[in-house]
Amino acid sequence: MDDERVRGPGGPQRWWRRGPSPWLRPWEGREATEPGAGRIPWRSTALITVFVLAGSAFAAHAQDGERASLDLFARALLLVASGLLLWRLRRPVAVVFGTAAAVAVYLGAGYAYGPVFLTVAVACCSAVVAGHRRAAWTALGMLWAVHLLVAHWLYRWLPPAGDHPAPLGQEIVVAGWVVAIVAIAELARIRREQWARERAERAQAARRRAGEERLRIARELHDVLAHSLSVINVQAGVGLALLDSDPEQARTALTTIKSASKEALGEVRQVLDTLRTPGDAPRAPAPGLDRLPELVEQAARAGLTVDVTGRAPRLPPHTDLAAFRIVQEALTNVVRHSGSRQARVRLDHSGATLRLRIDDDGPATGAEAGGSGNGLAGMRERAAALGGTIDAGQRPDGGYRVLAVLPTRAGGNQ
Repeated sequence: MDDERVRGPGGPQRWWRRGPSPWLRPWEGREATEPGAGRIPWRSTALITVFVLAGSAFAAHAQDGERASLDLFARALLLVASGLLLWRLRRPVAVVFGTAAAVAVYLGAGYAYGPVFLTVAVACCSAVVAGHRRAAWTALGMLWAVHLLVAHWLYRWLPPAGDHPAPLGQEIVVAGWVVAIVAIAELARIRREQWARERAERAQAARRRAGEERLRIARELHDVLAHSLSVINVQAGVGLALLDSDPEQARTALTTIKSASKEALGEVRQVLDTLRTPGDAPRAPAPGLDRLPELVEQAARAGLTVDVTGRAPRLPPHTDLAAFRIVQEALTNVVRHSGSRQARVRLDHSGATLRLRIDDDGPATGAEAGGSGNGLAGMRERAAALGGTIDAGQRPDGGYRVLAVLPTRAGGNQ
């Protein structure tokens, strides 16, 4: 999911929203927020240490005569300030104060200005990104205060000898660097929060899509199996009852069971094929109202006479499948739960609406047919996904009616 691209409205991925750049990844994730959970950034710290030592040597050469030359103590301070960055992910607060203290001593000793301030900048950014903003700003403010004291008051008693107060231009430069460090640290923190929020949104969207897909598959398998197994259940009862008294009728029941189970296996295999190859087109077209005669024939084999009136219009694939499954589930419920052996299916297409009405004359048998009880809920979910409705309930004359109203134009909530 992290590989998903964040696209603008109708455009390709924007480079500034791709996620953390490699140089910011040491601050990404839980290692920057949980004490003791972060890795040790050896490579970046080694590069910073080399840069600070080499840059400070060059700065000392350029400022020779103005600042104290680098000695063993100066190099030790540079190594301490740089080496502390190894723990900037595990102990960001301690590191930011430690680097600020080392640099403050370095300034108080009169050594050359140079890239030693980079160690404080990196430690400050790590602390801010980890959520310790107050500690970072406190350490940075203390270092600035030490610099002001050394540059304008304590310079009389500190090396190098004969030093003068810092000019105003130098203070402007230092203030500019402080503002830049603050801005970079806050930008890194904001971007990290945005990346975390985007990752959470992508993960939530993926979970939602997975849940919807599981619901679709469960609904499809329920509709496929419920109808066929209901036919098998009824015919198995007939076969058992007539096995001794009417073997020929029992043979017909077994033939119906074989046909229904074969068809159910084929439809289940089609559903499973879409799971194995989700990016491929289905090998067989999804069922639609053009297969309504097959449904009537299957119901007849289960002992149910179905009268169909009206003609199905040309429908979008999703609507056609939903209409077929609604009729299939309604007839399955008649086979399972109704004492009537006759049902009526009426199709009425008007404008952009298809009305499906399935009636039986009842009464309800109250017998347990092994159903899951999710058939009506599945019909309502299918209709709602298309922007339609399902109304089901007892008729005043004692029968049962299912009325589905579906839009016939593609769109809705597919």
